[in-house]
Amino acid sequence: MTTLPHEKQILDYEKTIAQVKEQNKKSSIWSKDELGKLETKLDQLKKKVYSELTPWERVAICRHPSRPHGIDYIKNICEEFTELCGDRAFRDDRAVVGGIAKIDGVKFMVIAQEKGCDTESRIHRNFGMMHPEGYRKAMRLMRLAAKFKLPVLSLVDTPGAYPGLAAEERGQGMAIANNLMEMSRLPTPIIVILIGEGCSGGALGIGIGDVVAMLEHAYYSVISPEGCASILWKDPSKNATAASALKMHAEDLLELDVIDAMIEEPLGGAHHDPQVVYRNTKRFVVDQWNVLKMIPPEILIEQRYQKFRKIGKFIVEDNATI
Repeated sequence: MTTLPHEKQILDYEKTIAQVKEQNKKSSIWSKDELGKLETKLDQLKKKVYSELTPWERVAICRHPSRPHGIDYIKNICEEFTELCGDRAFRDDRAVVGGIAKIDGVKFMVIAQEKGCDTESRIHRNFGMMHPEGYRKAMRLMRLAAKFKLPVLSLVDTPGAYPGLAAEERGQGMAIANNLMEMSRLPTPIIVILIGEGCSGGALGIGIGDVVAMLEHAYYSVISPEGCASILWKDPSKNATAASALKMHAEDLLELDVIDAMIEEPLGGAHHDPQVVYRNTKRFVVDQWNVLKMIPPEILIEQRYQKFRKIGKFIVEDNATI
């Protein structure tokens, strides 16, 4: 597993304990109590390191190559899944996976952005960057969900919509804008969960929902820290400063009412124990469905509209928050 810079001291301590245990097999120099104290110190070190993470270190966790992706969630929280492909206009966009699923016995329409897990799959999935046909595909599946009265689960994980010339020629901006409009008035419950990166319109294009939640170390921002540093300071070394200034993690966004809930990850991030994250995510989806299914569609749509209309706070001269 790739070791992140802030985890180096933890890895060194773990190697030391492993060496001590190996030596102890040959000659019992260390007692069980002494070994137990070493393990306790390791636990304390982990808690200290992971409780003092900077925003930029959390971005690194969010981008960890072993972090679970969209397909992993589909495999682990769905009892059944039937993929539906294509936008019925141009082609199938492999950066987004969608289809009918069953979660805890309930049928859902699941739509997930997928980055890929190795070089070949990342190229195949275009690193999770959707083309216009990807957004049209997602909307086609959402309309299908509304037709058959299925709730929608949207799993967001993208560095942004694909910025290439071909995407612009096929109407990237219009495809995202249309999704924003259509999702705002879709007559079926929509649950949105940010499982990794949530950058700009690429994330928002499938991110309008009745409930919007984030994993603990996911981030949601109008721009990546690198993009922000490049524009504001023309200096890539300012990435950490940008990550802090953007206020893009769950705690900040909860305070600003941009999201509704944070889903806890295991100590150090989802890649350390994916099964914990799958259980927490599944429990959250089922709990939210049990609430949303009781709300009539017309009220659901109005609440969704008001939810996004009310987002945003600013400070006036007298320091009163509006």
